[in-house]
Order: sequence, then C-alpha cells, then structure tokens
Amino acid sequence: MKWDSFIKNFQSYLRIERGLSKNTIDNYTFDIERLCLFLEQNNIAVSPVKIKEETIQQFIYYISKEVNPRSQARIISGLKSFFSYLIFEDYRADTPMELIETPKTGRKLPDTLSVADIDALIAAIDLSKDEGERNRAMLETLYGCGLRVTELINLKISDLFFEERFIKVTGKGSKDRFVPISPVTQKYIEIYKHQVRSHLKIKKGHEDTLFLNRRGSQLTRVMIFTIIKDLAIKINLNKSISPHTFRHSFATHLLENGADLRAIQLMLGHESITTTEVYVHLDRSHLTQVMNNFHPRKL
Repeated sequence: MKWDSFIKNFQSYLRIERGLSKNTIDNYTFDIERLCLFLEQNNIAVSPVKIKEETIQQFIYYISKEVNPRSQARIISGLKSFFSYLIFEDYRADTPMELIETPKTGRKLPDTLSVADIDALIAAIDLSKDEGERNRAMLETLYGCGLRVTELINLKISDLFFEERFIKVTGKGSKDRFVPISPVTQKYIEIYKHQVRSHLKIKKGHEDTLFLNRRGSQLTRVMIFTIIKDLAIKINLNKSISPHTFRHSFATHLLENGADLRAIQLMLGHESITTTEVYVHLDRSHLTQVMNNFHPRKL
C-alpha cells in the first residue's frame, strides 16, 4: 500500500471511529501530506510501514526552519496520531515517533474583547440591509452562547428550545450539549427569523438551517470571518479578531463576573477542565478578588 491508501484509511478511522470533524481530519491529513512532500523532494522512497525514526528526525529538523514551535508541535502531534493508528491496525509493531520530542510552546492566552468592543462591533452592523439583522443575530449568538464558528453555521431551527431558554449545540466529535441562551440573544434570533429568513427562497436541504446566505444556503466559515474582520476595520479596532475571539470573550467575561469554572467548561463543551483553565490566567486581579471575597481567613 502507498501513502495515499494509508491516508484514506486513516481519514475513515478518524471520521467513523473517532468521530472527529472535517476540519480536524483535514489538519491531520495536511500534516501527513507535508511529510510525503518532504520525502518526494528528497528522493526518499519509503512506505509508512517502513519509515524509520531517522527520516522523521530529518523532516522535523527541516520544518523547524520554516514554522514556529506551536505549528511544529501540531505537526508532530498529527504524525503521532497517524503512526499510532498504524500500530492499532497492525501495520506496524512500533512507532518512529517514540523519541521525537515536541517543542515547548508555552501556554498561549486567548485574545479577548472588552464588553465595549463587542458593543461597538455589533452597533456597527448596517441594519438597513437584510443581512444586517442576520449578522447581528449571529454575533449575539457567538458571544451570548460561546459557540465555535462551525457550531454557529450548523445551528438548526430544531436546536432552539426557547421556552426552556436553551439551545442544543453539536460540538467536536458530534457531541451534543445544551447551552443557556439569554433573552437578548433570543430576541435578535426571533427578529431575524421572522423579518428576514421567512422571506428567503430556501434551497432544498437547508430548510432547518438557522443562518442562511442570500441564496438560501448555509453560510461558510470564511463568510463569518469576513463579516467580523470588516466590522473591526469599520470601527478602527486595532486587534486581530476572529469568530473564536467572541467565544474567548464569552468565557473570560463569565469568569470575571464570578461564574464557576466547571459551569464554563460545560457551556464551552471542553472535554477536559484543563482546557478551560487557560481563562484563569487572563486576569490575576480577578483571582485576588475571589480570594478576598470567599476565603474564610479574609480580613
């Protein structure tokens, strides 16, 4: 079997058995294809079953001159998953990644927006256009519910449980979670649904998709990024922001206002509490205030 065959089987494994998203599978595939390109450029003819640690080391040394430590660590992680899969399927007895060290990257703190920044971005939306109502509802949902961009564009009308004040979100690995929705966010979704979406000619297959483009189809991730970047330019916001910035801001603002870290973890859909703990590092003054307010030995 050639590399292509192993890669296709690995993709099926990630999709069916691991339940990973298309974006995650694409990232894993890109990591392996980068190794394949290196082998081709250096005239190294070796299969995934026979490749040795020395060749992997050469590849890692090569990419270390091209990418930063964080990207390098991601590539190594992707390759480790691939060779672990080969062992799992009995194609190999060992992994050439065993002694490959992942570079120390430190913990990157997420970028956040202030409440004033978010208010300014939403206020800059042109509501004279139909898509303005949609964009306002989307940004309110991103920030109000802490969604990932893929979760936003995949949100269904059937996922809205407004009487119970929850929405059902399908997250990574096709795992569902229920996230509270505020009356404010609910109000703007209702305005969009009744005043804009109800007048669209909806394409077959998208009848249940909440947020649609002008042609009645599902929005793309790129479109959401573009909308947000255009608004940032419009208000002269000197920050590099993305849809994920709204998610980070959601978590940070909840923590700063006294929310329990475990509750934030559940709302974000983090599998491990350690992923959520990054927000604890954002505001040391908040931690001091929590200590002063709640510790039994406070003065």
